[in-house]
Amino acid sequence: MTYCLAIRVNKGLVFASDSRTNAGVDYVATYSKMNRFAWEGERTLVLLSAGSLATSQAVVNAINSDLEDPDALFNLRKGKHLYDVASYIGSLSQREQLQHAPALEKSNSSAEASFILGGQIADNPCEIYMIYPQGNYISASDDTPYLQIGENKYGKPILDRIITPNTSLEDAARCAMVSLDSTVRSNISVGLPIEVAMYTCGSLETPWHNKYRAFSPMYKSMQKQWNEGLRQAFSGLPRFDWEKED
Repeated sequence: MTYCLAIRVNKGLVFASDSRTNAGVDYVATYSKMNRFAWEGERTLVLLSAGSLATSQAVVNAINSDLEDPDALFNLRKGKHLYDVASYIGSLSQREQLQHAPALEKSNSSAEASFILGGQIADNPCEIYMIYPQGNYISASDDTPYLQIGENKYGKPILDRIITPNTSLEDAARCAMVSLDSTVRSNISVGLPIEVAMYTCGSLETPWHNKYRAFSPMYKSMQKQWNEGLRQAFSGLPRFDWEKED
């Protein structure tokens, strides 16, 4: 399991993902779930993945292969709209799943993978799409300007309370980090390092990107201040009637 999320605000897009691919008593593995593609001045795309690592790796390999093939019917640079690219990735995912389904069924395993695609193509608006294992997809809305895949329940409450279209890009990124950290604390299948990327709408530049480990100063400071802030907020909650002095 994993946890990835994308946030769309007026000023741009935020992407965040963990790196845990396997968590057992005696074996923990990590692998990046974030792939960035940018052709400055033309288009910027970010792809997050959750589910079968084999399927998601195969999809990324197919994307890169099509980019290198001048005769490819479609690739990331040929889509005129982001939903064209979302449909293309959904088709690649379906193809990989169907190819390996018979063998995986015998071992009671799943080849399903989910993706979040976000970015901007030319003068089109910034968008984010969730691509389901079945190949279909949905986009974020103004009422819910974020999308999640993987182990999403622990990191959702803060998104619902904080994120609006008017949230600044930097605050959205901080909120994404807290959302990831909350999930890491509550679920062993989600783990560090955390990757965060920010894209400013209209720039058509490579997104700002950073990776945070347990010992990263910014991550440690964020954890400390968030925990202390929660304790202070809790201590300030209203008292029950029987606690009040006469």
